[in-house]
Amino acid sequence: MVEARYWHRLDDGRVACELCPQACRIADGKSGICLGRTNQGGTLFAENFGQCVSVAMDPIEKKPLYHVCPGRQVLSVACNGCNLRCDFCQNWTISQERTATRAVSPEELVELAVGSGSFGIAYTYTEPIIWFEYLLAAGALAHEKGIKNILVTNGIVNEEPLLELLPLVDAMNVDLKSMTAEFYREYCHVDGLEAVKRTIRLGAEAAFVEVTNLLIPGLNDSEEETRELVEFVAGIDPAIPLHFSRYFPTYRMTVPGTPLATVERAAEIARENLHYVYLGNVGPAEDSDTICPTRGNVLVRRAGYRSEVVGIEDGKCTQCGRPADFLWCD
Repeated sequence: MVEARYWHRLDDGRVACELCPQACRIADGKSGICLGRTNQGGTLFAENFGQCVSVAMDPIEKKPLYHVCPGRQVLSVACNGCNLRCDFCQNWTISQERTATRAVSPEELVELAVGSGSFGIAYTYTEPIIWFEYLLAAGALAHEKGIKNILVTNGIVNEEPLLELLPLVDAMNVDLKSMTAEFYREYCHVDGLEAVKRTIRLGAEAAFVEVTNLLIPGLNDSEEETRELVEFVAGIDPAIPLHFSRYFPTYRMTVPGTPLATVERAAEIARENLHYVYLGNVGPAEDSDTICPTRGNVLVRRAGYRSEVVGIEDGKCTQCGRPADFLWCD
């Protein structure tokens, strides 16, 4: 354990965590909602420092990140816990409950990345923001070795810690769950919409960003909300890749799965204003090739998690010479 960052003591013996909008007030001997930050005798400790619940090699496309080093494998790691309590959590066994972990120091993690030939480290599966102190330590060591740092995040973090972390981040996929504060409050149990939007805006200034939106029937899948989401992303940069993901019932959510037509319609709307739109969790109907927005040339062809660069040379479209909107590996 190491002492946590971003907190202060309260007069009643509790501590106030300042890492994210949950603003947990934590009694002595207790942990915050994320399960990783614990009050011990009036000091907040990062109990989860270096504690890994999963370590694996994955295709980068699985994150999903389609415009970051396509076709490459990335070392993927996760901690136990999350700062959200989403009713539709897909990884609830490791994010919503305490489960077994093993210690991996920042030095060991970077050695694993180098030894495996991975171009980067993806902090994923659960919520990496709650691993804040570990991200700082491991991320700095990774950059010293030329290893990229990748966050797959819900974006629920306060501005000051985000700004401290971003210089170490090379790429992010941010899960924008809805464009309504009510959705976040009722189904994710946080007042967090504005924080997520800020994370995307600031993240796009500092790193390569892709955005994912899980469409849940009757809750966040209306054409009106889709247009609002697309307008927000396009207002930052129309070249930000947007992934619409098809929902299936899981954890506490029993709403029937998303019709394929809903996801396809969302993509149709998004392509009016965004250069790159993808569909996920749709099986054979998956729409995942990257097309040049100028000439319609296929830049990257995909089948499942397999990618092949077919229309890019020297970082540019082979037909029109337009620079491809990708983060490349050395």
